[in-house]
Amino acid sequence: MTRIRVIDLETAGNGPQDVCEIGWQDVVQDPGGLWRVDDDRGALLVNPGRPISPETMAVHHILDAEVAGAPFWKDAAPGVLKPEGGVAALAAHRASFEQRYCTPTLAGGAAWICTWKCALRLWPQLTSFSNQMLRYQRMPQGLVHALGLPAHRALPDAYVTAHHLRDMLGEASLEQLLAWSAEPGLLPRAPKGPERGKAWPLVGDEALRLLAQDRDPDVRFSAETELRRRGDVAPAQAAEPAQRTLL
Repeated sequence: MTRIRVIDLETAGNGPQDVCEIGWQDVVQDPGGLWRVDDDRGALLVNPGRPISPETMAVHHILDAEVAGAPFWKDAAPGVLKPEGGVAALAAHRASFEQRYCTPTLAGGAAWICTWKCALRLWPQLTSFSNQMLRYQRMPQGLVHALGLPAHRALPDAYVTAHHLRDMLGEASLEQLLAWSAEPGLLPRAPKGPERGKAWPLVGDEALRLLAQDRDPDVRFSAETELRRRGDVAPAQAAEPAQRTLL
């Protein structure tokens, strides 16, 4: 049976060992080829080895006292990321965040699916692409509302993401999702500038070429893709940004 494990992390801050919770939810392919959200799910608290910052505590509400006796990340991660029987891929919403902590060593070199990048490709008509906005814009079939709460805890968020992934696998192959995930995000609309909010074919040439020089790799890639569609040559790429533009 083919299995993809959806991962979600909560952290104590931005350090490389700062995970304070990991949640997982499996999506499996039945013998008939249909993908479904499996009953295999769970969460583990993790000791980040330092106090949880007030800023992150205000998001997930995990207290220092709750993680004091929990295993450290290097001990907790392998059993979740490399389950018995293996996985075809790991997945997460905005997977680049999880990949900062789930290194190839801890994850056994598994390939990753980014459900955010795939949602941009499959459902470009939507107005927003956060995990929770996808949930309420699309209302995935079979999603038990209570199991997806509270938001910003690892297991509920992984459970919600898994329903998006299952639906994506009903519209595109696993190989296609992996390919999209390996590229920057293809934004459906210009996210900044005087033509913000316009679909790319409606953005003027000058504005498009400026966006193709943006420091954000998703903005740059999206504008360059439209330039190539028009038969234009994309300008030289700028450096990667310290902070990504959100959509």
